[in-house]
Amino acid sequence: MIEKSLVLLKPDAIQRNLIGEILTRFERTGLKIIAMKMVMPTEEISRTHYYKDDAWFEMVGKRQKELFLSKGIQVDKTELELGKVIQDQLVEYLTLSPIIAIVFEGHNAVLNIRKIVGATNPYDAVPGTIRADYSIETYALADTSKRSVQNLIHSSGTVEEANTEIKIWFTKDEIHSWKRLDEVLLYRNIENK
Repeated sequence: MIEKSLVLLKPDAIQRNLIGEILTRFERTGLKIIAMKMVMPTEEISRTHYYKDDAWFEMVGKRQKELFLSKGIQVDKTELELGKVIQDQLVEYLTLSPIIAIVFEGHNAVLNIRKIVGATNPYDAVPGTIRADYSIETYALADTSKRSVQNLIHSSGTVEEANTEIKIWFTKDEIHSWKRLDEVLLYRNIENK
């Protein structure tokens, strides 16, 4: 029930001074920060963060290829090659400036954070989510600019992904266990079951 999840405030969130606004949204839900630091991501750590596997590269490349074909744009790269181009764009974006890496802890943290963050494409995000409220970005703008979508924030997609990503950005000594004052209310009677 209690999970940990990684959030990265990306260069556009930092450059636009949205740090406090974004952190407040998470904290108000009852999620707890157990690790946080400002980091200037290297290409190596960024590539490690965005490395999935060939299946992921092909899935992402396939979506990109379908998008291009729907616009009448011919693509001479394979889906795997397109996926790797997308990874390169993501790495370039993440290394533009410092970011803030955060580990949140709480009930159903991964899905709750994803709900607060909104759809990957800010244009598709529901009003009230971070990406909808603070971004006008679209895939079309990113494609025209030959860059990745600048969507302010990364959040882990699954508990397994969160566990892997947290280890990329934090050592065990940087993660802290503590109790919020309102945990008595939030998790009332949970230890008795």
